[in-house]
Amino acid sequence: MCSLLRPPTFSRFISVRLKSVAASQSLPAKRDRSLCNPSSPDFLTFEDPQAFKVKSFWELIRALGVFRLCSFPVLVNNCSKLMAITRKVLGQRCFCMVVRPSVYAQFVAGETEGEIADSMQKMSSLGLHPMLAVPIEEDLGESTGERRYEDNLASMLECVHMSHSKGWSKNPMMQLKITALVSPELCVKLTSLLKMEQYDLNMLVRAMEGKEVMFPGLSESENTHFLLGLQRLNRIGEASVNKVRVLVDAEYTYMNPALSLITAAMMKKFNQQSAWIWNTYQCYLKESRNLLLDAIQTSIDQSFCFGVKLVRGAYMDKERKLAEKEGRTDPIHESWERTNDSYNGCLEIMLRLVSETPERYMIIVATHNEESVRRAVTRMEELGLDRDTDAVCFGQLLGMCDHVSLTLAWFLCV
Repeated sequence: MCSLLRPPTFSRFISVRLKSVAASQSLPAKRDRSLCNPSSPDFLTFEDPQAFKVKSFWELIRALGVFRLCSFPVLVNNCSKLMAITRKVLGQRCFCMVVRPSVYAQFVAGETEGEIADSMQKMSSLGLHPMLAVPIEEDLGESTGERRYEDNLASMLECVHMSHSKGWSKNPMMQLKITALVSPELCVKLTSLLKMEQYDLNMLVRAMEGKEVMFPGLSESENTHFLLGLQRLNRIGEASVNKVRVLVDAEYTYMNPALSLITAAMMKKFNQQSAWIWNTYQCYLKESRNLLLDAIQTSIDQSFCFGVKLVRGAYMDKERKLAEKEGRTDPIHESWERTNDSYNGCLEIMLRLVSETPERYMIIVATHNEESVRRAVTRMEELGLDRDTDAVCFGQLLGMCDHVSLTLAWFLCV
């Protein structure tokens, strides 16, 4: 049964590591040296079509077709409605026959374990290291019951197991959304309480371990749900530590402070020896640099290792509309240029920390921006960071920026 209108079991984030040479042995023996020059990151180009030699003709045609479809705003803005209408007209079976091998397959690694395994093996053979994700999150008004959160937990634990047991990557990663395990309403309330209350990380750690903790400002039912949510997150941490690095997603600004608090507590418990739990920083936010610096200081004060997923951001339209509706200052940078400056500034902070203490700091440069990738590779060279370091990697969404992913993998050829 096709289920294209609900989130697939696993999703579509791949990370390209600067140590992907070993996985590239299955590539053709003769490679075009215009794609790579290991001694010169400035020579890195994303315009050479040779990077797509590993793609089949059908894959290229599919990517071009999907790209063309996405260039029409009327289709993009109304895709859910159009898919629902098409599904109703064609019927479930015909709808799946059309959409599954085209749009769906472009962005999704698979829905069953077998499908995912096939996709992951292919990525690994190209020098790409997959990052599995369970694309489940909730916003205000979408909360379900504890049973649904327990089902989400089971999917995430399966994701942890698949990430480390299949041998797709020497240093596997996965993505986590806290609102799949804790209600967004509670996260919003916690965010408002944090303006008045100080929540000690040790309280959250004790709650994760099953201790009875009463959090100030929460009702009895809210406190019970929070305890259950923290225990679910604890199970993720216990399953992943020493096996899989868990990258916690940022979401909306009206709940991010609570998400960061919870993530910091997970870091305090699980990041004593290495950064197994990471947090995400959205550089389209005006406060992103200060948030990053504050989090770094917390990691120093609390003596835990620190991992960062650095992104620009994905909720711009909703954030701006909500700020305008509530009469607040727009939290998003006014221009693309300022967002780039913010991203590059945060990138510089983390790369310097990694170069000084690689055993305590890690970063994934999660971007589709070619200049940001070039800058990161160049700064790594200038700071003396080895390309085979585990502390720095790059990430793009599957099917959205393959020319960057493949070129980065080829850049490592020797």
